[in-house]
Amino acid sequence: MEEYRYEWAPLVQNAVSQSIEGKTVLILTDESRKWFGSYILNSINALSKNRPLLPFYQLSKSFPHFTSLRSKEELQILEDMLDISYPNGYYIWYIGRSDHHHTKLTYRRDNSFMWILDEELQNAFTMRSSDPLLDIKLLQLYKLFDDTLSATLFGELDLEA
Repeated sequence: MEEYRYEWAPLVQNAVSQSIEGKTVLILTDESRKWFGSYILNSINALSKNRPLLPFYQLSKSFPHFTSLRSKEELQILEDMLDISYPNGYYIWYIGRSDHHHTKLTYRRDNSFMWILDEELQNAFTMRSSDPLLDIKLLQLYKLFDDTLSATLFGELDLEA
């Protein structure tokens, strides 16, 4: 993972900065990474971290009809609802394949935090679904993200420096 630090660091800096600014994080995954979305939600606000609770939610649980949205108009209606629901703003953290229907919403947001499988995209961290260590890497990357978030919250890391 060390070799990917130059691709990783600016993406995490942007995501953590948005979280520190008070934006809500809406987690989306493809079906194969659904377990990982649940893991993030169960871990991110663990009381044992002794830090402020942060607004991380799984979009598919907040809006169960999300999977049936297909047209641009339907996505716009959802975005309007999200803008009203999260007046401080929000960003989407997507983990999964680039051809999944969840990416339609993700790609519409310039500030999305994307972990994309099997395709290289600008402003996205790319991994291979064929990697036998993929699940371990996902967990390690989450730990790096979470540690960066904590360090920033506690003033141990300045993202502007």
